[in-house]
Amino acid sequence: MALNSYEQARLRLAIFADLEIMMDRNGGYASRDELVNFEIEGKRLGLIDYSRGIRNPIEFDSTLSVVTSAESPYSDNVGDDGLLRYSMRSGDPVGGDNRKLRVAMETRTPIILFEKLKPNVYVPSIPAFVIDEIRSERYFLIAAGEAAWPGSLATPEDEIAKRYVEQVVKRRVHQPVFRARVMIAYQRTCAVCRLAHPELLDAAHIVPDSNERGVARVNNGLALCKIHHAAFDRNLMGISPDYVVHVSGELLRESGGTMLKHAIQDMHNVGLSLPASAENYPSREALDFRFSTFIH
Repeated sequence: MALNSYEQARLRLAIFADLEIMMDRNGGYASRDELVNFEIEGKRLGLIDYSRGIRNPIEFDSTLSVVTSAESPYSDNVGDDGLLRYSMRSGDPVGGDNRKLRVAMETRTPIILFEKLKPNVYVPSIPAFVIDEIRSERYFLIAAGEAAWPGSLATPEDEIAKRYVEQVVKRRVHQPVFRARVMIAYQRTCAVCRLAHPELLDAAHIVPDSNERGVARVNNGLALCKIHHAAFDRNLMGISPDYVVHVSGELLRESGGTMLKHAIQDMHNVGLSLPASAENYPSREALDFRFSTFIH
């Protein structure tokens, strides 16, 4: 039985908050069992369905989540505009699971978009919005990320605004997947100091995503703890193309406490901890590009 509108909104936001906490703890992804057996406020409320891509719990009038995967029997794909074409369930395009997904579109209700990266690895994008449907081609348009609030793509004031919004949405769609892939490659461990607490790690871009060369690929990423990510972003720490960590002369000369010595200065000339698979090694070209900006 569905809850009243206030309780639905409150419960949905509580689920989003608890899922974000789980993602921080896990390194950006979750297993099937964690999602199927998800508990909120002392009760089990699965976030994905055992056998279907659309999760429509009885507590809600509209869809809670959808799953997309390269292995899907449907033709889900992200277009050049950064929007997911999510195939309708087979059968009646108006009824069944499609009905609650349409309600989410009509009421502008946020949902969770899960991407199944590989067996037993799911990456969420929160919030996601169903912004339109193309019934003749049997798919819904879904936008992910904070930039995808309904209406933001519908009536841009000018072509520049339209392009800006499309690029922001495209980046937001890929960021959670980028983080999860990097965390998996580095076994949820900082590449510099070997800290193995994923809730304290970030997926750092080597070439920043603001640069056109800053693609969201594992070989343009590093798993870094938050202090080393901040140092790397501010060019207080650099990584040369031979995978050696360098600390800026400014910090090496500075006198300070235990944190400065052990967390930063002792990392100078340390070899980078690399992924198990050579195909995921940091791109030497990307490191060379970034190292050229490093302040010695």
